[in-house]
Amino acid sequence: MSEATWREVAPGVHVRRHDELKLNCGLVVGEERSLVIDTRSFHAHGRELLEAVREITGTELVVVNTHAHYDHCFGNAAFRDSQIYAHPGAAEGLRRTGEHQRQQVVDHLRATDREHLAEQVEETEIVLPFYLVEQDTELDLGGRTVELQYAGRGHTDHDLAVGVPDAGVVFVGDLVEEGADPAMEDAFPMEWAPTLRSLLERPSGVLADSWVPGHGHVVDRTFVETQAEQLATMAERFTEVLGTGIAGVDSLANAGRGLGLTEDTLRLAAVRALELRH
Repeated sequence: MSEATWREVAPGVHVRRHDELKLNCGLVVGEERSLVIDTRSFHAHGRELLEAVREITGTELVVVNTHAHYDHCFGNAAFRDSQIYAHPGAAEGLRRTGEHQRQQVVDHLRATDREHLAEQVEETEIVLPFYLVEQDTELDLGGRTVELQYAGRGHTDHDLAVGVPDAGVVFVGDLVEEGADPAMEDAFPMEWAPTLRSLLERPSGVLADSWVPGHGHVVDRTFVETQAEQLATMAERFTEVLGTGIAGVDSLANAGRGLGLTEDTLRLAAVRALELRH
């Protein structure tokens, strides 16, 4: 899918996949309002997304940030006139880590000779979500209802999914990864599988066969079930090793081999599992 093209995965439900990071943003169009799902990496990217949204709908816009990583929410600055929803942990995480994330991105862009982009990230105002939801919350868009769903900790401690029950679609942010391993830097690897399974078991999840990950191609229910099983097996193996009382990063990573996860992913998951024991 090209940079400027939306894909309509169900009537009035659109996915825009971007070249940078294979990032997906979503748009659910109602009769009175429309929901934008994630806002990209900095102000100019967010503004471009807003312009693309306006090619499809002129309705009032509301926004949801699936979580507080920069590539999903630094574009909020372009949507500051809209209601921006997120989990309270996302607002707190962005408040606490936003400037650190910015510096990491800027340093990487400069190290890869992309000064123009580095400057744009530096100039972007970090706009926090204001409408905070801790539990499943319905939003009436006029003629259709979407569900903001919090199922537990996984990729972060504050991931929100968006169910579109009348369309059979769930936007899952980075709780599901296509084309890469689940990202473990801020993850809760021992809790991730139950969170995914909870989403699968919700009424909107049972009906859904289009699942939109934060990055990569749209997947089906079987893909999500398989990723949940992979994460569950990893957690089971980690639990066995942790029960010995002599667990370390090497022993945990060794236990996770053979599941199709890279060595880096397993070691990051092991570090997180050890950190979260205390």
